[in-house]
Amino acid sequence: MLVALFAAGVATFAQLYSLQGVLPLLASDLRVSAPRAALTVSAATLGLAAAVVPWSAVADRWGRVRAMSVSTVAATVLGLVVPLVPGLGPLLVVRFFEGAALAGLPAVAVAYLAEEVHRLHVPGAAGTYVAGTTIGGLLGRLVAGPVGEAVGWRWGVATVAFLAAAATAVFLTLVPPARRFAPAPRGTGPGLAANLLANLRRPDMLVLFWQGFALMGGFVAVYNYLGFRLEKAPFDLPQTAISLLFLAYLAGTVSSRASGRLVERLGRRTALVGSVAVELVGLALTLVPWLPVVLVGLVVFTAGFFGAHAVASGWTGQRAPQGRAQATSLYNLFYYAGSSVVGWLAGYAFASHGWGALGALVGGLAVSAAVLAALVLRPLPAAGQSSPRAR
Repeated sequence: MLVALFAAGVATFAQLYSLQGVLPLLASDLRVSAPRAALTVSAATLGLAAAVVPWSAVADRWGRVRAMSVSTVAATVLGLVVPLVPGLGPLLVVRFFEGAALAGLPAVAVAYLAEEVHRLHVPGAAGTYVAGTTIGGLLGRLVAGPVGEAVGWRWGVATVAFLAAAATAVFLTLVPPARRFAPAPRGTGPGLAANLLANLRRPDMLVLFWQGFALMGGFVAVYNYLGFRLEKAPFDLPQTAISLLFLAYLAGTVSSRASGRLVERLGRRTALVGSVAVELVGLALTLVPWLPVVLVGLVVFTAGFFGAHAVASGWTGQRAPQGRAQATSLYNLFYYAGSSVVGWLAGYAFASHGWGALGALVGGLAVSAAVLAALVLRPLPAAGQSSPRAR
């Protein structure tokens, strides 16, 4: 089960972000601006955001394994089509549907684990899945960039699609059938709309959703456009070197795991606000026009983001008044909507006024997330306690 979900995570997120590793090459080939090239990433994440809630409903009817299998196969087929599509317009359409197909895995995987794995082992199992998504995102960017520079961006993306197809085959071969899934009979319990509204009416839940939107939006904006900055003076880096920047993702793998220990010591709110503060320090360092400082800043920025995301996403299910699956889906919706909207719009700030303007936009969003978290996310009482720390 763990190997299967690891492979599915690799397949899904390698395809989702492979184009981010070749954006300068794509912009040059299609003769479009940096913001328009970045739409190829935003289109996929927008499709994922739009489809994650419907996929959760589909999985309740079809079953978890069937939904994940259809999702990964459909996404792989569309991923193999992407390199063949001529022109930016048709490419955006295919990428949107590829993202919508990919949404089935993040919408269902953790629920599947929670149902099939003993509760004591769920955190470790979920961590293995998340590790697969992290490695997939890193692999997609690292492979597409150097291959794209050597033989063109389309071949770079195609190479990632073939790797994703192999990972999908591993998933389909190894994933065990669900043994504990029981579809809810129609007419019993709150419906989908009631669960969604219950979460959208709570200020604290909206603040958690804003964490996903603001922080992920800024994170994707930095990674979308940093390559455009570094290929020009005074850096003048080739595409292969730029693609190596995505190794900073490994800092996120470490910080997301460390965030659990930080929560135990300081509480969720302090851990969340502290992680955003770390992210802001890293962002400030990327403003320095000296490559070693920019690289350190990117690592610090990435570590802070993943730490904050790990805390906020976990807290979403814990604070949900009802419909925890729907609360998680809403967090994912805002998370990928931020990736789509901010990841695109920040390009206009960068194109018009440079990296400083993009940094101001990303920093402003991060500050808003931290301030709202500090003011609104009060600790929840634990059973039998009146005023514990945030958990």
